[in-house]
Amino acid sequence: MTGSDSNAPVPTEIKLHQASRVMELSFVDGASFRLPYEFLRVYSPSADVRGHGPGQETLQVGKREVTIAEVEAVGHYAIRPKFSDGHDTGIYSWDYLYELGSRHDAMWDEYLKRLNAAGASRDADPNAAAAAPAHACGHQH
Repeated sequence: MTGSDSNAPVPTEIKLHQASRVMELSFVDGASFRLPYEFLRVYSPSADVRGHGPGQETLQVGKREVTIAEVEAVGHYAIRPKFSDGHDTGIYSWDYLYELGSRHDAMWDEYLKRLNAAGASRDADPNAAAAAPAHACGHQH
């Protein structure tokens, strides 16, 4: 896999809007996007979400109320958001953030269709017991 495309748009500004739970991005080419935290969370580029190959994706459910506690810079090419549900392994390159912004509507529609097909919800299950973090290693206690 090659590194980041040197011609890819670079963000000039990244703002977190906590009340509306939206990340606002402005790019050098003039493009700007408002990406909901939930959208960013369900399309995390992490192995926890994407798996290690085609068909290994894990449908993210119950993420409607997720927030971003902080964002960490990763070199000069990406950010790593820390989500309120404990997820913090997704590294979002500038290329990927631009793709998410450019394809938001189609990707969101696809997510809603997959959620519906699975009979799952965007809302957290209030009756579910507190689950172990998604990155738990599965050791028996």
